[in-house]
Amino acid sequence: MSSLSDIGTIKDIMQRHGFSFSKGLGQNFLVNPSVCPRMAEMGGANEQSGVLEIGPGIGVLTAELARRAKRVVAVELDDRLIPVLGETLAEFDNVKVIHGDALRLDLAGVIREEFADCESVAVCANLPYYITSPIIMALLESRLPISSVTVMVQKEAADRICAPVGSRDSGALTVAINYYAEPRMLFRVSPGSFMPPPKVTSAVIRMDILPQPKYDVGSEKVFFDMVKAGFSQRRKTLANSLTSGGFLSKEKAAQALSAACIAPNTRIEALNMEKLAALSRCILEST
Repeated sequence: MSSLSDIGTIKDIMQRHGFSFSKGLGQNFLVNPSVCPRMAEMGGANEQSGVLEIGPGIGVLTAELARRAKRVVAVELDDRLIPVLGETLAEFDNVKVIHGDALRLDLAGVIREEFADCESVAVCANLPYYITSPIIMALLESRLPISSVTVMVQKEAADRICAPVGSRDSGALTVAINYYAEPRMLFRVSPGSFMPPPKVTSAVIRMDILPQPKYDVGSEKVFFDMVKAGFSQRRKTLANSLTSGGFLSKEKAAQALSAACIAPNTRIEALNMEKLAALSRCILEST
């Protein structure tokens, strides 16, 4: 198979299979030949590892992963791409393509069945922008037996995910990801690297999964309910944001904030992970 980063090759494949891009599925195929090898390397693919890919497209990243990893399993939602992938990945005997929705599949079962002989499993994907947050949170909340998640996302989302917790750029997603993993920015990808080019710059980030959360939050449910309540009205003070949605009574909010040594007029975006964990514990004790 000639280079899958070549626009002429991509157009020929698309024409022969009667394929056209779906805006609804956020399809943008990589045509920059340097991006996928770099992404595969920095995503940790090696001869002992398995890689789960979500949304392989026509298989540009999949091929690079297959050249490095022991086994690759790619989950593709668009049934029109299944025969395309059968052609573009025909040379690799260590790749399996599963037609399905990654948000509905039993990914734990897939990992258990497909990567039994691999020392570790990582996730590597060029995610459609519209499902970035749901996919990342599904991967983390499921506590899958994976070592890392390396994904290409919209740069704005990457900046938010990798922002320090407690900074103005952080948000509820930042906090949630930092509870489960250690995120870091790897590199940016220009719109011209894709076909068709998106209107925004992309970035590749890696999240190394923590064996255990670093922070004692008392109760994960209380912690994430608190984060949701606080960031849903992030410009309000904590005394107001924790109560206006019915999460806490004014009395309980005041009691918890006092016990955590946090001023009532503080906004949630100003709290780092240690302070958020402390507040969560104090809320748990006050209820």
